[in-house]
Amino acid sequence: MTKYIFCTGGVVSSLGKGVAAASIGRILKNRGLSVTVQKLDPYLNVDPGTMSPYEHGEVFVLEDGAETDLDLGAYERFIDENLTRASNLTSGQVYQQVINRERRGDYLGKTIQVIPHVTNQIKAGITHVARKSNAEIVIVEVGGTVGDIEGLPFLEALRQMRKDAGRENTFYIHVTLLPHLNTTGELKTKPTQHSVRELRGIGIQPDMIFCRADLPVGDDLREKIALFCDVEKRAVVPLTTVETIYEVPLILEDAGVAEFICERMDIACHSPDWGEWRSMVNHIKKPKTRITIGVVGKYVELEDAYISVYEALKHAATNQECEVKIEWMSSEDLERMRGFDRLERVNGIVVPGGFGERGIEGKVVAAKFARLREVPYLGLCLGMQVMVIELARDSFENEDAHSTEFNPTTPHPVIDLMPDQRDIADLGGTMRLGSYPCHLVEGTIAAAAYQTDLVHERHRHRFEFNNEYRESLQEAGLVLSGLSPDGRLVEIAELRDHPFMLGSQFHPEFKSRPTRPHPLFSAFIKAARIQAGLTNREAPVITPEPVGQE
Repeated sequence: MTKYIFCTGGVVSSLGKGVAAASIGRILKNRGLSVTVQKLDPYLNVDPGTMSPYEHGEVFVLEDGAETDLDLGAYERFIDENLTRASNLTSGQVYQQVINRERRGDYLGKTIQVIPHVTNQIKAGITHVARKSNAEIVIVEVGGTVGDIEGLPFLEALRQMRKDAGRENTFYIHVTLLPHLNTTGELKTKPTQHSVRELRGIGIQPDMIFCRADLPVGDDLREKIALFCDVEKRAVVPLTTVETIYEVPLILEDAGVAEFICERMDIACHSPDWGEWRSMVNHIKKPKTRITIGVVGKYVELEDAYISVYEALKHAATNQECEVKIEWMSSEDLERMRGFDRLERVNGIVVPGGFGERGIEGKVVAAKFARLREVPYLGLCLGMQVMVIELARDSFENEDAHSTEFNPTTPHPVIDLMPDQRDIADLGGTMRLGSYPCHLVEGTIAAAAYQTDLVHERHRHRFEFNNEYRESLQEAGLVLSGLSPDGRLVEIAELRDHPFMLGSQFHPEFKSRPTRPHPLFSAFIKAARIQAGLTNREAPVITPEPVGQE
């Protein structure tokens, strides 16, 4: 029978429950167990696809096209498994399903209530991911903190799961904070005690407590928490702030978390092999070289908006025993000729995806800089489109060349909706989401990076390269190095006679893993390392044009 591990959080949000849940998955998978992870989000949105990145960070796209919480990116990176839309359940989905069933008459005229109808729907979502994945262990993280009103139905459903699945098949982990008071120099346990008391008031007794802290947690504090929260001392696990999140599974391993879980849940497993993972962590902590990469976007104030890009860059750099320093650059600043000097200091430029006109001209400036200065450039989704727009403006000697997403009346719509999309009124109907095949053209940078001729990558966009401009832009130096199998869609474009200027219509960052970096990011980092040694090359002067704010 499937085993369930439930992760809740207390005291404050942003403690790293997602990393904790993912790390538990990693330590159990390393013991030969099949694992999957699910996120329960109490917000009323059906999914985060319509949310601003400022609200909830990046939208992580799965193979099946589901737009999900960014924590699912952490899950995939840690357990190295592709998840499905069943792995992200929101209050919006739950209430939508309950109301749809009520309208169909599925409840046979009964009064619909939070208990049992809403909680039953939540439990159905949890058991569904178990059946769909066939995993031996399902790890379920509940968003928010204990005490949040919107999270109560989810916690009640988790309480009921112990009765439904059996005590030996359920395990509860509570992640809390031990705050440090500068005035006394102490870590305080009282918030953790109150958080556990709140959880027990709901009917859930945690089997294990993870204590987040910025300072070492002594045995005396562990004993105190064990006493007041009614858990074993070895079930009180300190999680102090570390240099890299990929060190967390090693901390849990050294603390005996996996052995405790397997003992309590009567799980047979073999000894783990941490050689590759420890080597990766050591490379992160002791790099041999350092490069600087500029990430140009409009949400750079919130790094979580580009968390998968950041992690993919780190994966590729670590694999090459290199440290990557990220220069977060506002595309709006570049539009207004601010921060242009920072471009001079980078060894490579990444322009990630995005929607909307704000900051678009600053991204064009970054692409122009990379082309003229021969600085390695990696464009992701919109970043590829920006690269095409900039080349078209230069080739056609017309600054009005654009995407119809931003200028519907442009005389040169080099980026446009496909003809069969234009009559679809629903924007969701024009969105290309999820995994699509891409055929690579032999002799290109992309083909050399992948070392294969067919790949599958994840998309999240509406607009495409306009095929009417294929010939003219190829004459200008554009190489169409990745195409859909039928040849209709341009998936990868690169610039001829440039060290590395490549853009993908898809999001390669979603498939990068810490021990298996994405080929395009690896090739980009390699080009940036080469660039870091080219300090004497003569550089042309670029003067950006000032652009008014939208």
